Amino acid sequence: MKKELWDQAVSFHGHECPGLAIGVRACEAVMERMGFGPSSDEEIVCVTENDACGVDAIQAILSCTMGKGNLIYRGTGKQAFSFYHRHSGRKLRLYLKAERDENMESQEWRQYLLNAPLEDIFEFSSPKFTLPEKARLFRRVDCEVCGEGAAEHKMRLQDGKKVCMDCLIVYDRGW
Repeated sequence: MKKELWDQAVSFHGHECPGLAIGVRACEAVMERMGFGPSSDEEIVCVTENDACGVDAIQAILSCTMGKGNLIYRGTGKQAFSFYHRHSGRKLRLYLKAERDENMESQEWRQYLLNAPLEDIFEFSSPKFTLPEKARLFRRVDCEVCGEGAAEHKMRLQDGKKVCMDCLIVYDRGW
């Protein structure tokens, strides 16, 4: 593991932890296997299947962010990251296969994650889904209940009114 990557991620995240180590090693693996560094725009896309600490490392090191539209959250709860390179078409999915021994202290687990061979930490495969489209800009639509505006693709129609997700009364009969 390259110390400068770790320091960069810790500075962004705010503290050292095993979850951050997972993200740093994922970045290291992607840079090594796919041959690219930080994303200046949307040429690198990361689809993260979790919202844990490792995502901060991906933001800090590879410059994939939700604001640029090249960090996409797909909440499966898995410690998995899919990376795409728009220009070359290359893609790679990393799944955390290493498991923490129940007797292992947090610091010991973090050190293992930072120093073990990448092949011992991750399972490498092709992503299970296609490259997401580039980020789009959407028109603002005002909610007819609260008056606040939201992107039109997030609005819903309810009782003939355009409503935001906060005002939407979900019709759910237990399914």
